[in-house]
Amino acid sequence: MVGVGMLRGDSGGSGLPLAGTFGEPDPSKASPTPTGPTPEELAAQERAKRTKALDSALKKYATSVPEFSVAVLDKKTGARYSFRGTEKYETASVVKVQVLACLLLTAQDNDREVTANELALAKRMIRLSDNDATTALFRQLGRQSGISKCNKRLGLTQTTVNSAWGLTRTTVDDQVKLLAKLVDKNGPLDADSRKLAYTLMNTVEETQDWGVPAAAKTGEAYTVKDGWLPRSTENNRWIINSVGRITGDDADVSIAVLSHGHASMSGGIAVVEKATKLTRQYLKY
Repeated sequence: MVGVGMLRGDSGGSGLPLAGTFGEPDPSKASPTPTGPTPEELAAQERAKRTKALDSALKKYATSVPEFSVAVLDKKTGARYSFRGTEKYETASVVKVQVLACLLLTAQDNDREVTANELALAKRMIRLSDNDATTALFRQLGRQSGISKCNKRLGLTQTTVNSAWGLTRTTVDDQVKLLAKLVDKNGPLDADSRKLAYTLMNTVEETQDWGVPAAAKTGEAYTVKDGWLPRSTENNRWIINSVGRITGDDADVSIAVLSHGHASMSGGIAVVEKATKLTRQYLKY
């Protein structure tokens, strides 16, 4: 039995603590209260996990199809993902988004709206992917040097404009950066310019409504500009590109897929759409 004196901490006058008794802890030696990861740290860990899984899925897919790159920029979180993000590709018609942005910037610089003729050309260029309309605007804006100056203002550091505009070289990293600039309230484009760019890219001809839109869910909105070209320097194998944005209750992302070396246009579209869908499947935007 334990004696009453022991329960009361009686040391029997010896001045020594009793065996098995515990005094007040020394605050200076107390262990810190354990804490778990913050919500931000948990979110970062989850993003890292999803990124790793998407890397694996894309690498596996890339072994069975012609070369492609893909990038996603999530406006809600600021997170950016890219697979072979700095690899350069010829743009084909996705360069028309650069031409449109330059047209809008130039009009702003001159403190004016786009003219009726410019608007008509821009509609044909984006909605119908009309090459003659693009050439007319490309010339009006100063050709290679004019578009390059606009690209610099837009922060496109990995894009080289070609005098033959369809052979401009770019990366998916630069393309999602451009797409983000088209909706950035703090960016170089004013509200009217942003609205016009959205309207045109949201109303492309039905036959050109492929690529990025394949990942959109029912009820979500999207913009798109595609590019396709059988390249004579690659035994007439196809360049197939798609850039655009998907927005909805849970999504607000810019997506770019660039690719080449396809035996057919339809085969290239299938690759671009598969890559786009994989980013949604694994990143869960």
